[in-house]
Amino acid sequence: MRVITGLAKGRHLEELPGLDTRPTTSRVKEGLFSAIQFDIEGRRVLDLFAGTGQLGIEALSRGAVFCDFVDSAPAALKVVQRNIKNCGFEDRSACHGKDFAAFLSRCREKYGLIFLDPPYASGNLERALELITAIDIVVENGIIVCESPADRLLPEPPAPYEKGREYRYGRIKFTLYRRRA
Repeated sequence: MRVITGLAKGRHLEELPGLDTRPTTSRVKEGLFSAIQFDIEGRRVLDLFAGTGQLGIEALSRGAVFCDFVDSAPAALKVVQRNIKNCGFEDRSACHGKDFAAFLSRCREKYGLIFLDPPYASGNLERALELITAIDIVVENGIIVCESPADRLLPEPPAPYEKGREYRYGRIKFTLYRRRA
């Protein structure tokens, strides 16, 4: 697993051993970042189910100003911290070892880009999306990126949020949600 482009282009990212974490494949990550490439620079990012941190790190490499990485698994958070250090982004990031709901309930920041990629069978994707839209932590014209199985139907959000395009890559899809101005 490597950073695709930007400041940390080509840097190797450490992966978690075992099957508990499902890293986004290079092909899928390339497709995702092609779709949002003009919506990254200058934004504050939230990588809510960070895993290895690769999505937030890719955003930092492409010009995001800051990224909050959240994961409740201590082993995952240690990998995220090592990957951040390896890429030189310690001054533009923070790691939070918390459950996503606990983090969101105390969140006082607004984000221009949020990545949601929890374990598929957990039901946490829909719960996180519901909490994010209820507490309204996305800036105007901000984006929420949801990774899910291609056959999962994701909910329509309440206004001012709207469900946007879906991008399918085999058995995986990304759904983009936007917060209207």
